Amino acid sequence: MKSKPTNKDLFVSDIDFKVEEEDLRKLFSICGKIRNISMITDSKSGVFKGCAFINMDTAAEARDAINMLDGTRLLDRCLSVQATRPKQEAAPAEEAKADKPKRDRRPRGRRK
Repeated sequence: MKSKPTNKDLFVSDIDFKVEEEDLRKLFSICGKIRNISMITDSKSGVFKGCAFINMDTAAEARDAINMLDGTRLLDRCLSVQATRPKQEAAPAEEAKADKPKRDRRPRGRRK
């Protein structure tokens, strides 16, 4: 069973590395208005990683995109289209770590 997004954001993976933003815009525009496309690239090399976030105008358009385009072939690959997951809140242990003062790591003298 496909996920039903309550938001307008989609995560698209398994994108052929030759695909450009305009290709995604043309394909997803059949489902509605696209507010933003963010193609994920490697921070050091700038090379496209084969996935993107797409923000649709409404949640209904996002649902249509999942139902219509998940598994669709674009160039040489079949796309995987999913609703984005909500951000997880920090775990209590991580919050406790954040509240602790950081220990001074400077050398304290010569060891014998």
